[in-house]
Amino acid sequence: MASTTPRGRAEDLLARVPLVDGHNDLPWALRELADKSQIGEKSTPSTGSSGARQVDLRVLQPALQTDFLRSRQGRLGMQFWSVWVPCSLAGDAAVTAVLEQVELVRELCERYPDVLGFATTADEAAEVFRSGRTASLLGAEGGHSINSSLGVLRSLRRLGVRYMTLTHNENTPWADSATDTPEHGGLTPFGVEVVREMNRVGMIVDLSHVAETTMNDALDASGRPVLFTHSSCRAVTAHPRNVPDAVLERLAGNGGVCMVTFVPAFVSPAHREWDERMKEAMAAVGLRHNDLEARERFQRTWDVPPPAVTLDDVVAHVEHAREVAGIDHIGLGGDYDGVPSQPEGLEDVSTYPNLVGALLERGWSEDDCTKLAGANALRVLRDNDG
Repeated sequence: MASTTPRGRAEDLLARVPLVDGHNDLPWALRELADKSQIGEKSTPSTGSSGARQVDLRVLQPALQTDFLRSRQGRLGMQFWSVWVPCSLAGDAAVTAVLEQVELVRELCERYPDVLGFATTADEAAEVFRSGRTASLLGAEGGHSINSSLGVLRSLRRLGVRYMTLTHNENTPWADSATDTPEHGGLTPFGVEVVREMNRVGMIVDLSHVAETTMNDALDASGRPVLFTHSSCRAVTAHPRNVPDAVLERLAGNGGVCMVTFVPAFVSPAHREWDERMKEAMAAVGLRHNDLEARERFQRTWDVPPPAVTLDDVVAHVEHAREVAGIDHIGLGGDYDGVPSQPEGLEDVSTYPNLVGALLERGWSEDDCTKLAGANALRVLRDNDG
């Protein structure tokens, strides 16, 4: 018997069609948990794979926003796992760390073969979904991880990495970030070469984190559809990490997709203002807001509580993205385990049906929700296969 509640209707839909999330930072979160467990022991920092062994994801993990109990509840069908490395790691160290992150995800798939299935193409991902498991794909977050080497880029693609975010919070030698002082005016000639090589080898160009100039240069250079794997709408919340309307309007011509994220500072104007105040407070004591670890430590001691952010804030971005980019060019990228907390109603990976249910209740058709949930992103993946 079909459910009549909004969440129940969403769960029924997501049992039939895949929910594709563009960005989840569980791999690095596991690495950090492994490092914390070694404090006081005679051991070196985790190389990543030990995190896959030390944390049992079959049981509830309150320190994380992702585990397999909650991913089942959330009907997570396909996940691009972020193989991220911080900007503090550069050169060969960044390359080493991204390879360790790739290995961690592969080890997770080997440890939980009944839950996860590694996928490198749209067809493989669809086959894993039909088997009742979560298709696990890889996305490299931050172009610094290739150390300005097209050879490293090609090697990551051979290992199964299906997208690369051109920058993270800081510029690379060949691309400007949204949250750094501009150096290049967008992409350098080598940056254009990176985009074209990604097209050639079938690696999706991810434009989250990049400056607006970089977005436009990449759209000019790319012959294949792009993704914003975890960004929201700048017209709704004026955060530099969000996508301006002029760029959203270009997605139809490119075939790309903006995967709306849930990050509180990106979806709530009030939280954005609070975050700016924290940035100023950090600067006053000599700390960098772009340093995510320093930011989290500072936030725990700062006596100014953040404003409440809710699922309705995310709905506002989803509906704006639909209005500007079109129903065929939107998706979801929660950024779970990439930020300390998420909006009320979207606290962890069990909550995707809350969002889809809210949209159904607002009059969205099942076909439109299917496109948002994953069909659009899967099309971009397929268009970049090969």
